[in-house]
Amino acid sequence: MPEFKSNPRWRLWLLRIDAFVDSAAWNASKGFSRFWGSLVDYSGLIRLRGWKRAFFELASEGTTLGAAGSIVLLLFAIPAFKATEGDWRARGDYAVTFEDKTGTIIGRRGMFLDDSVPLSAMPPYLIEATLATEDRRFYDHFGIDPLGTVRAIMSNAKAGGVVQGGSTITQQLAKNLFLSNERTIQRKINEAYLALWLEAQLSKGEILKLYLDRAYMGGGTHGVAAASEYYFGKSVKSLTLAEAAMLSGLYKAPTKYSPNNNIAAARARANQVLSNLVEAGFMTEAQVASARRNPATPVPSANGNAPDWFLDWAFEEVKRIAPPGDRTITVRTTLDPAIQKTADTAIADSLRQYGQQYKVKQAATVVQSLDGAVRAMVGGADYGESLFNRAVYALRQPGSSFKPFVYATAFMNGFAPDDMISDAPITIGNWSPRNYGRSYAGRISLRTAIAKSINTVPVRLAESFGRGKIVETAHKLGIRTELKITRALPLGVAEVTALDMVGAYSGFATGGLKSTPYAIEWTKTRAGVITYDRTREPPPEQVLPEEVAYEMNSVLSTVVNGGTGGKAKFPGQMQAGKTGTTQAYRDAWFVGYTGWYAASVWFGNDDYTSTANMTGGSLPALTWHSIMEPIHSGLSFKPIPGVPVSADLLASTGKPAEVATATPEATVSPQALTPAAAAVIRDVGASMRARIPAAKAREAALVPAADGEALSLVTPSATGRSNNLLNGLSLLGASDAAAPR
Repeated sequence: MPEFKSNPRWRLWLLRIDAFVDSAAWNASKGFSRFWGSLVDYSGLIRLRGWKRAFFELASEGTTLGAAGSIVLLLFAIPAFKATEGDWRARGDYAVTFEDKTGTIIGRRGMFLDDSVPLSAMPPYLIEATLATEDRRFYDHFGIDPLGTVRAIMSNAKAGGVVQGGSTITQQLAKNLFLSNERTIQRKINEAYLALWLEAQLSKGEILKLYLDRAYMGGGTHGVAAASEYYFGKSVKSLTLAEAAMLSGLYKAPTKYSPNNNIAAARARANQVLSNLVEAGFMTEAQVASARRNPATPVPSANGNAPDWFLDWAFEEVKRIAPPGDRTITVRTTLDPAIQKTADTAIADSLRQYGQQYKVKQAATVVQSLDGAVRAMVGGADYGESLFNRAVYALRQPGSSFKPFVYATAFMNGFAPDDMISDAPITIGNWSPRNYGRSYAGRISLRTAIAKSINTVPVRLAESFGRGKIVETAHKLGIRTELKITRALPLGVAEVTALDMVGAYSGFATGGLKSTPYAIEWTKTRAGVITYDRTREPPPEQVLPEEVAYEMNSVLSTVVNGGTGGKAKFPGQMQAGKTGTTQAYRDAWFVGYTGWYAASVWFGNDDYTSTANMTGGSLPALTWHSIMEPIHSGLSFKPIPGVPVSADLLASTGKPAEVATATPEATVSPQALTPAAAAVIRDVGASMRARIPAAKAREAALVPAADGEALSLVTPSATGRSNNLLNGLSLLGASDAAAPR
């Protein structure tokens, strides 16, 4: 730096550069000023009037707005051009073949395609049916068809709904190759730019071939060649006109018009495609008459109702857990086809028989083993009408079916099922919750409060130990949605899913072990390499104290045996669960379990309109019964831990397969004890039960707070806590089994 400062030559050169820049900038500004002044002077000499003036004004404004709009559209197009980077032709998704728990193939998902058949080898009427239905001006437009778009808008306006699409085959291909199905302005802009890009890169024949190879055709298949094998068991080269028409009808809505889901709708759509062929001038009415009289029939293996909602969810789970590498894999799932069929039938029958009476249109259910293995899933009334999985993704208020999380939290904070508490009006700030029927029972036990679904009691309990602990308990058991802490939280105003609810309730039946629902047992590549194995997962976490889980089982069994869930009860097994009804009867739930399975059932409407006074104890409990009773047929009796087995149940089922005790490691068996030992244990049990009423009398009473009065936080003594050992010992004799807890 010192040398630079001392060198006059460098300083002279820098001064010359600076002077040149300054003078050039000054001369440019002066030149532009002279040019602009001349332009303004010349423009001032122009005088336009009438239509000429209006024309030039509009042209000027249009040019300005067009230039600004072009800049904005180019900015929007940047993500579209990025999507074309790399080898876009070779991109693919997972290709997954799903098996049920026995190894039988139940469906496929992902990119199953066959691009081995050249366009020239495909039947000409298949290509013509595609063009007549999807894009009649395919060979005349440049990727975007303004005339077709205008025609579609006019047809839709005349029909009062969407009856005709405006997207060209090129635009649909752009969406299939690069974009998602979301309906946004950004996606439509990207789609338009990518369509222009495809037209510039490929010939019309190449675009049509790619479209026929990549279009989703339902059943996990992509492309007409794969769909031909899947639906008709033959090569695409051998398709008849009727079969080609049925395949060409799948582009619009592959699930709705799939012959798997609705053969009548598929044939009606195929008939419309035949009409399109005639209207477009590709064929005459005489040429399509035979295809109309003899509609296509898919091969028997493609018929039947696939567990589509379960497969959709399982496919998402595969993408979440599958390691990188081979994407063509086989997956063994947890699905039980017999249970799935029972669940499908129960939901369909309930909606058909009672949907109009209760003004309810949708339902969902999840059935799982207590370890979390999902055996059946129904995500709505009709998969063909709506692919949305309400069992997994619908966020709905659980109502009183959320209360078990409140009571479980109470039991972890010193309360016991037989503690007495006041059912009376309570006010928190300006909020006063009321019971169903607006009546109050006075002092009742917690067991009775949950059986009768009393509202004031869980609110009073939450005030005593804090609502944050309830959220913590629910999340530990498996509720994954956000639970906002509000005054009404104990009454189930936070939103949950049916999948999370069944997993959380299973945690009670397992003695407090977390039971996360899962769909996949293992995944295997084409080479036979196991890439995921459920048995390698860590053991479930103990999220509730065992004694608390047993107490919850005891009180939730009361809901079925003497409370609001009576319609869920069926003979031969023990049941426990909880009903749920939300404000204005928008949602109705029953979530429950036996010693074998747990299931959640939800009814409601997608638009949140109210049902006709439907409660959780009505149609949901009845549907739960319709699902659970058949799937327990032939199963041995299996008690719920912590719940005494009544003499009547023992007499109707014979000796229990398992005996519920306070600890899962040991099992109490009447045959393992001598008569003398059994007599001693019965005497001890009777003595301890006799002391319970005295202990209850010493418990602190929870009294209602007057308006404006702060609620006292009272923690009852643990003296009255249920003795789970007595529940196990009650299995030794009918007299003990009938003893109240």
